[in-house]
Order: sequence, then structure tokens, then C-alpha cells
Amino acid sequence: MNLSTLRRWLWPQTSFQGKIFMAFGLITFLSIVSVTAIVYVNMRETIKHNAVTSVSDSIRQADESLNVMLEEIDRLNTVVVTNKNTVINTIMSPNEEPSYEWFLEQKRITEYLSGLIQYKPYISRMAVVGLNGKVFFTGGPWMDRSVLGTPMLNYMLHNGSRHAYFKPEGTADAITVGREIRYNRETVGIVMVDLDYDFIKKTYGVKPTADSMLYVLDEQNGYVYQSESAPSSYAPPLDRIVQIKGKLAGDNDVVEQKINGRSYIVVSRHSEYTGWSTLALIPLDSLLSESTRIRNLMTEVSIIVFIVILIGSHQVSSRTTINIRRLRSMMMQVKDGNLSFPRTEIHSKDEIGQLYRVFISMVDELKRLMEGIRLSEKKKREAELTALQAQIRPHFLYNSLNTIKYLAKLNGVPNIEEVSGSLIELMRGLLGNSNEFLTLREELDYVNSYISIVKYKYLEPIEVHTQIEDDALLDCRVLKLMLQPLVENAIMHGIGPSGEGGFVLIRVYAEHQELRIEVTDNGRGMTQDQIDALLGAADREEMPSRFSSMGVRNANERIVRMFGESYGLSLYSEPGLYTKVEIRFPQIRNSDQSDQEVV
Repeated sequence: MNLSTLRRWLWPQTSFQGKIFMAFGLITFLSIVSVTAIVYVNMRETIKHNAVTSVSDSIRQADESLNVMLEEIDRLNTVVVTNKNTVINTIMSPNEEPSYEWFLEQKRITEYLSGLIQYKPYISRMAVVGLNGKVFFTGGPWMDRSVLGTPMLNYMLHNGSRHAYFKPEGTADAITVGREIRYNRETVGIVMVDLDYDFIKKTYGVKPTADSMLYVLDEQNGYVYQSESAPSSYAPPLDRIVQIKGKLAGDNDVVEQKINGRSYIVVSRHSEYTGWSTLALIPLDSLLSESTRIRNLMTEVSIIVFIVILIGSHQVSSRTTINIRRLRSMMMQVKDGNLSFPRTEIHSKDEIGQLYRVFISMVDELKRLMEGIRLSEKKKREAELTALQAQIRPHFLYNSLNTIKYLAKLNGVPNIEEVSGSLIELMRGLLGNSNEFLTLREELDYVNSYISIVKYKYLEPIEVHTQIEDDALLDCRVLKLMLQPLVENAIMHGIGPSGEGGFVLIRVYAEHQELRIEVTDNGRGMTQDQIDALLGAADREEMPSRFSSMGVRNANERIVRMFGESYGLSLYSEPGLYTKVEIRFPQIRNSDQSDQEVV
């Protein structure tokens, strides 16, 4: 990897390729992290859901299987307590051990009990205990009259009206199901059936993980069943299990509980038939150990995929930006003033190719414009030389007119003196003042100079009157020699052809924040076609003007071009009566001179 490539990697803000690379890398990284996190979280939730579903179904099936066995035992107890000839009469008979009659009774009831539990491997013992001390049983272990007065028998006597379940403390061999034997509304004995504990272990052998724990509590919160393989260091005490049971809402409840610093999923079920509660404790760390391994594997795969994509994105970004780098190199040549740089052709049809073609066209146009500027500068220097040579002409003309004026004064010819003086002022305004704008007062002075010259052309006097509404308007700025062509047109083409005297009225006023100037004469007037020709159709060379090339149309065009369509000239005329030209100007004071004046 060369130095320039390393710099683009380390400082992507200076490289378009680096920006593309970083963008691809960031998007890829966020995508991989998002997908991995979503898959991992969903996998954890799926594992937890499947474990809860599996444990719930197993507990339900175990509960139902146990209920089936207990129902069968309950039916056997019902058969026993309702058998008067074999059971009740034997218990109530006066025969006592060791008489022969007692031996026959024992044999008969033992055979009867053996027949009931035959083919029922989940029953380890069935016994009939009379309160008078007679004890009959089949199966094991051995039972004698020492059972009288025990907590188990007392529990059966108090709870055995229908059926009672009891697990003797200190034994893990059986669960005893008992029921009272009544005769003449009095309890005469108890029938007890021992459910083999091995069947309970098989029934509740629910083990989603090796260290899962399952507890079955009776209605007195005593252990009916407890997982034997639960580690002693993790197994909570009975009071903690009872406390967890009390917090659960009821049947089929699932909660997450922290016990001894370890998180568990607790699945519970309550049996309506027995009243027992089953609680399964599933350690989260053991349950999700497989997901942790999968997470690590996904992380490794994601890192490998990310590195591969980074390498691929670097190659793609390099190939994508190669034309941009070529175009940048050519632009740097143009920046240094080299318009004849060696051109690297870019033939792609995408935006970069289009940009290249536009750039080449721009360079060609720039070369053409620079050549045009060079020729224009050459012509400009030639024109400046010509203008320098012609500067003496106005001065020569001024000196000649001053000489005529001086001779007229010496010879006592005031009219020639006046005409030459007015001509000097008018020529000075035309040739000596290069400003585009004048004050209205200066413009009216030029008009007066023109009138002083032209009045001697006509035998009849022509009266020119000026009405100024507000003297402050005389300081407004107007376009130079804008008013003189209108007065000239009024005199030469309005009044002059009639051969008779007339008058011209120049009125200056303000209206709607505008400067209004009206030039009205009582000459022969114009038709509408003549007005249209004067403003729009006539050529500029045909505009009547003695002292400038700007006629009425030029005056209108200059105003519109400078200030917009809302300003300009309007003509009103009646043939044989009058002609009025109205000029609309924005009011431009001396303070606005810098914005409007062209030097």
C-alpha cells in the first residue's frame, strides 16, 4: 500500500474515495451489528419460549398422568370402603389374634386387597387399618398396629372424608392416599394406598437443563417431590420455594426470578385435583449457554464478513473514483493556466463522463473567449489611440466658437453672440460631460440653450414656458439630454411647419412618488399612426434631432431600459390642435446619485 492510499484511508475527509469507503464500512458495520443483535435476541427469546413451552407441557402431562393414577387409587378406595362383607365386617368382627377365625379373616381380606392392586405396578402397598387395632395389608413395607396414633393416620382421619394425600417425613419411598371407612355414620377405619415414588420420579423427570430443579408442594407447603440431582449449592431452601409460590398469580404462570444471585425462569402449575403446586426452576445461564456459543460464532463470522466487505468496498471505491481523480488532475492543469493540457479520455456514460465532456467544452469555450478578449484588448488600445488623437477636435471647436462670439461682440451683433454662446453650452453638455445623469435644473438649462439657438430660425416668435410645481424637484436626477429632443420635436415638427408663432409648455410636477414632465405644444398635432411610428416603428436614424442622435424613441427606450416598463413616454395628440408628451421618472435625489449615475 503506497503513501497516498494510506493517507486517503487515514484522512478520508480529503478524499472522495475515502468518504465512499467510510460510508460503505459504516453502513456494513451497522447492518451486521443490527442483524447479529436481532438474530441473537430473537434466538434467546425463542430458546426461552421453547424451554417454557416444553416444561409447561411436561408438567401438564406429568400432572395429568399422576391424576390418572390417583383417580384409579381413589376408585380402589371407594371399592374398599363400600365392601361390607369383606372389609367392614372383618374390621368390626370380635375375632382377635391369634385365633383361627382371625386367621381366616386376614387371609380373606388380604386376598381381596391383593386382587385389587394386581397389575397396578405403581401401587406398592394397600392396607386397611381399623381403629380397633386390626391391621390388614398387602405389599410392602410391613405394617402393624404401631401405625395407630401416628401423624399420618391422624391426618387421614381429619382429611379423608373423600381422599387425602400424605407423604411421610423422612421417607422417599411412597405417597400415601387414604380414605375413611365409615359404618353407621361412624369412622371405623382407614384404607390406605401407597403410590410407588419411583413412578412419581419418572413422571416428573422434567430436565430442560442438567441443573434445572423441580418441586411439587402439597397444600400444607410440604415437599411432595424434589429434584434429586439439583446441586446443593444452588438449591433454595423450602421457605424460599414457598415464598416464590406465594408470589405467583396462579396456574400456568411464568416469571423470571433471581435466587441466591442466579437468574431463573420459574414455571408453575396448580393441580385442581390434588391441590398440589408444581414449580420448575430453569437457570438462565445454563439454558442460554448454547446461545452464547452461537453468539460467539456469529461474532467471528461477522468480523470475517466485515473485513471481506471492507476490502471489496475499497476496491469498488477506488475503481469508482479513478475517473474523478483524472478529472481533478485536468482541472488542476486549468487552474495553473494550462489550457493545452494532455487530455485523458473518459468514456463512461455516467455522470462523471458527462461532467468530463462538459468540462472539455468549457475549456474550449474558455480558450475561444480568451482569444476574443485578446483581440478585443488589441482593438481597445487602437480605439484609445484614436480617441486620444480626436481629443483636440472639441477643443478646437470650442475655441472657434469663442472666437466667433468675441468677434460678434466687437462688431455689436448680439444675436450672433447669443447663438454662439448657447451653442457652446450645448456642445459642452454633449461632448464635455460624460455623466449619464444630470439634475433636472441642468437639463432645463440645455433646453434653454437650444431654444436660444433655434428661435432665430423662425420669423414669428415661439414662446416656451416652464411651470415648476416644487423647486425641490429641480434637484432630481434625470437622464442626460432626455428633454431636449422632445422640445426640439415640438418646435421643428409641431410648430415650425405652420410658419406661425406658437408656444411650448414644459410642466414639472410629482405624482404617486414619481417625477412627471409634460411637454405640450399647440402645433399641427399627429395621428395615432404617426404616434406609433414615432415610438416604435421608425428607425433610429430617422428620428428628428439636430444636436444628437437621440430622438423621441431613443429617449423612451433609455428610460424603459434603465427603470423598467412602468416608466417612459406617453404621447397624446389631436391633429391640428396640440401634442403632449408625458415623461414618467422615479424620483432620484442627489443622495441616490451613486446608485444611478454612469460615469
